[in-house]
Amino acid sequence: MTYLWLKVFHIVMVVSWYAGLFYLPRIFVNLAMQTHPEVYGALLGMSKRLLRFMTIIAAVALLSGLGLVHFIGIAHPWLWLKLALVACLLAYHYSLWRMYRKFNQARNQQSHVFYRYYNELPLLLLLLIVALVVIKPF
Repeated sequence: MTYLWLKVFHIVMVVSWYAGLFYLPRIFVNLAMQTHPEVYGALLGMSKRLLRFMTIIAAVALLSGLGLVHFIGIAHPWLWLKLALVACLLAYHYSLWRMYRKFNQARNQQSHVFYRYYNELPLLLLLLIVALVVIKPF
């Protein structure tokens, strides 16, 4: 029963983390287009708070995921690929932090179009991760 509750908790944390991963680049789209200092400041504050919140949620999602690995074991080949994809997701999260810092320092060089496309990367990772967990192809 503990395993199932941990699994529920993990799924909720991952969904919450993903909400931030999808929304933060959308704020960056608006920041990249913004010319009014007051609005820019408000969007920057929103992105700072969201980034802080989603980082905490990501840590909890990772810890609960490690708890699940403890229950099922590490011997499954599909799990190794899933963990590699989660590492890519962590790298994406880190890249969002770096982008936030550039906006905070008024050093952004990317256009709003870049952020629109960049926003699609976690969706590809999500599709692959969910497919591995559900199908367990190997």
